[in-house]
Amino acid sequence: MSRRPECDFDVVIAGGGAGGVGAALGAAAEGAKVLLVEKYGFLGGAATNSQVLAYCGFFLQGPEPIRAVGGVADLVLDQLRRLGLDCDPFCSPTTSNWIILLEPEAVKLALDRVLAAQGVEVHLHSRVAAATRTAERLEAVTLAGMDGRRRVAAEAFVDATGDANLSLVAGLPCRVGNAEGRLQAVSAPIRIGGLDLSRPIDRDAIRDAFTRYNRNGAYPSARDDGGIYTRVPRTGELWWMMFDHPMPDLGFASFSDAERAAREAAHDYVRLLRENVPGFENAYLVQTGPQIGIRESRHPAARYELTGEDLTTGRQRPDEVAKAAWPMEDHSVAGKPVYHSIGGEGWASVPLDCLRAKGIDNLYFAGRTIGADDRAYASIRVMGTAFATGEAAGRAAARQDRPTGPGRSH
Repeated sequence: MSRRPECDFDVVIAGGGAGGVGAALGAAAEGAKVLLVEKYGFLGGAATNSQVLAYCGFFLQGPEPIRAVGGVADLVLDQLRRLGLDCDPFCSPTTSNWIILLEPEAVKLALDRVLAAQGVEVHLHSRVAAATRTAERLEAVTLAGMDGRRRVAAEAFVDATGDANLSLVAGLPCRVGNAEGRLQAVSAPIRIGGLDLSRPIDRDAIRDAFTRYNRNGAYPSARDDGGIYTRVPRTGELWWMMFDHPMPDLGFASFSDAERAAREAAHDYVRLLRENVPGFENAYLVQTGPQIGIRESRHPAARYELTGEDLTTGRQRPDEVAKAAWPMEDHSVAGKPVYHSIGGEGWASVPLDCLRAKGIDNLYFAGRTIGADDRAYASIRVMGTAFATGEAAGRAAARQDRPTGPGRSH
C-alpha cells in the first residue's frame, strides 16, 4: 500500500494476542509497515495472561486431527517447536477436541522472535487511549505508556483487543454480551506443581473431594466432573480448570470480586487435592493469572455477523477469509459448558465483512472482536481461529483497495 506522508505506519494493531499477532504477521507479509500495541509486558493474550494453555480451533472436530488453520500461524508453531514444544495435536480426554498444548514462557519468547523476524514494531506496556476520526475513517490513535502519550497516524487499524477497546474509543457502537446483555462466565485456570508423576491422576477422587467440599466450602465449583486438566509441556505441572465465575457486568467491582475469589479458590482447591487425592500429597500452587480468563465483553458493530445457523449448517462461502472449526462452546452458565458441533464438513466460512467495522472504512477486527451472534461467537473466540481471522484482517488492512482472496489462513 502507498502510505501518505503524514502517516507513521501503514497498519496499527491494538492487542497482542493470537488475533493481533496474526494481523501483524499478515500485514507484514503484504509489505506493510506495522505497529503492534500491547498493554502487558508480553504478547500471547489469554495463553500468557490467563493460563489458557491450549490453542483451540486449529483442527476440525472428529476422530482424526484435520487442520483448519495454517498460514502465518505456522510461523508461530515452528518457533514454538524450536523452543522445545512438539505442537502436535492432542485429543482432550475431557472434551475429545483436538488442541495444541502450550507452555506460557515459550509462547512469550516465540511471539517476540517471530514478530521481530518479520519486521513488526512492537510497543509493550502501551494501550490505545483515544482515537481521531473523520466521519468514515480513523486518522490516528493516541497511545498511553510509561512516558506519557503519543499520537500515531496510520492508513488502517485493527482492533484485536478482545474487549473492543479501540472500537470503544473510536465511538463505534458496541453490544455488551449476548442479545440479552448476558456475559459468558469467566474461568481461572491454574498450574500445580509437586505431583507424583508416577501415579495416574485419580479423577474419581477429585470428584469425591469436591462433592464433600461443595456442601460447605467457601468456593464451591459448578464442575462436577473433576474439571479439565492436562500436563504442561516440558514442566510436567498440572494445568487445571475448575473455577468458574458468573460476570454480571463489565464494572471494575465485578472484575475485582472475580479476581479475588479466583485466588482464594485456587489455594483452597490445591489444599483439597493435597488432602484427598493420591499423588498430590506434596502439591503446591505454581501460578494463577496474571488475570482471570475473560471469554466475552463487548462486540463492536461489524458489516456482517456470523450466525449460529452459518455454523450448524457448515456454510461455505466464496468470500471466505478464514475457517471456523471449533465447536460452539457456550459458557452462559458458569461451570456448565455446552458444546454444539459445526455442521457440514466440520467447518464454516468466515467472510471478510465479519472483520470490517460498520461505518469506519479502515478499521478491521481480529479474534473475538469479529462480527458474530451469540452461538457463532462461542466458536470463533478461540485462539486458533483468532490467528486465522487476524491474518485475514491484517492482509485486508494492508491492501485497503485491493481484494482479499480466500484462505491465506488455511
